[in-house]
Amino acid sequence: MIESTVDDLGVAEIVMANPPVNALPVAGWFALAAALDAAGTDPAVRAVVLRAEGRGFNAGVDIKELQAAKDYGALVGVNRGCAAAFSAVYDCPVPVIAAVHGFCLGGGIGLVGNADVIVAADDATFGLPEVDRGALGAATHLSRLVPQHKMRAMMYTSATATAAELHAFGSVLTVVPRAELRAAAFAVAHDIAAKDPAVIRAAKESLNGIDPWDPKRSYRYEQGFTFELNLTGVADKVREDFGQ
Repeated sequence: MIESTVDDLGVAEIVMANPPVNALPVAGWFALAAALDAAGTDPAVRAVVLRAEGRGFNAGVDIKELQAAKDYGALVGVNRGCAAAFSAVYDCPVPVIAAVHGFCLGGGIGLVGNADVIVAADDATFGLPEVDRGALGAATHLSRLVPQHKMRAMMYTSATATAAELHAFGSVLTVVPRAELRAAAFAVAHDIAAKDPAVIRAAKESLNGIDPWDPKRSYRYEQGFTFELNLTGVADKVREDFGQ
């Protein structure tokens, strides 16, 4: 589900592969967080490329796992797992380059929004269909990708944005044909890896320190409303409609 390797130049490659759509279950989110944490604590690693195999980058959480749960354990688990994975990207001591193809939805936005650099294939689309699934969250991270009013419109309507749009906003570094995506991400990663590693790690820490808001805290605030929707039964009804 989550595979990790490190090349001779110190670039770690973490790959999500959970067919059919890379929607991760609770265990998958924690495994991703663990892989990112391990890469960041390895002194030989100078940059991380986060990418996926299959039809798209990430389709968020595994809705079927939530629907099959007999209690709120899966909901609590997936929210904690997402928080851990998003934080692992943000807190990774070295820069994380997200290589995005196909769909990037829900939890995928949480990962990409916390990344340091985004390289996208020309078929990539980004969105938060959370309101269609009885949930909220990751508006914190979408706000790092698109302007405020665009984010609100996308949140309310579940509309998606293209890689070209995000490139125009400045949040995507470059857009390339899908066949060239991995090479483009590694080109950026190797450029970073060629710098002094102590300086790069200091730069990552300093940039996090001057962020205008804490994405970890604001994401957990958003999740309070997801729990409220579940406790009142609203989320169950919306998920049932979504499943049909």
